[in-house]
Amino acid sequence: MYLADRTWPELGDYVAEESVAVVPLGSTEQHGPHLPLATDHLIAEALAREAADRGGYLCTPTVNVGVSPHHKQFHGTMWVDPPAFRDYVESFSRNLSYHGIDRIVYVNAHGGNMEHLREVGRRLREDEVAFAVEWMWDESIPTLVSDLFEHNGPHGGPKETAMIMHIAPELVREGKLEDARDGGLVELSDGDLFVHGARNYYDAIDNTENGVLGDQTDATPEKGERLFDAATDQLVNLLDWIDEKPFPDLMAKPHVDPQPGSRRS
Repeated sequence: MYLADRTWPELGDYVAEESVAVVPLGSTEQHGPHLPLATDHLIAEALAREAADRGGYLCTPTVNVGVSPHHKQFHGTMWVDPPAFRDYVESFSRNLSYHGIDRIVYVNAHGGNMEHLREVGRRLREDEVAFAVEWMWDESIPTLVSDLFEHNGPHGGPKETAMIMHIAPELVREGKLEDARDGGLVELSDGDLFVHGARNYYDAIDNTENGVLGDQTDATPEKGERLFDAATDQLVNLLDWIDEKPFPDLMAKPHVDPQPGSRRS
């Protein structure tokens, strides 16, 4: 069920019985010469809506702009600062809780959002407002990703290329796959990442001139379909697990005994 397509009475019927929401989040940032800037939010929305439909859960509109200042040197990249992003996500998550949602899965397709979504989840759990977790699609199927691609690349690589080939093939610049590979960095470990134990980079351009990593020529629509189906299965399983848990079991455990101050006179 997609929230924005429903009327308010229809949503009332949902929250009277269910309390789970799926929130897709991504970015609008460079993904090399072969993929659109929409790559991350397209993947997040496609997975979230498919899993919500399969499982009978509520899916919200997508957050299209995330924490992406590390791609700022490339044309068109948009970003928000981390505090603004965290506060925004926390605010609309509390809004969802007002409508009866107490379990949220942030379907995330952008690495720059990860730590900030986890912090929002911690805040909401600490206040016992909601149990909110960050879910990253490729981290749910690491073995399959490794089996399909020798050089999968953490950004703009064949795994993201294959996914877009599957969900939005018209947006892939097929003639630019070799340029993406040859102008980027095929293996991240080949870059000059650390100097005397210190991380030696802040921005994507510090490692790759065209902004991407991995071997994009290894991507196919068939591989993208396998990735999409496998990740969707994992997401549905996660949603079912969260849905079945009693809410108190998802909250923080109580302080161990003896309770602080319990022996003071």
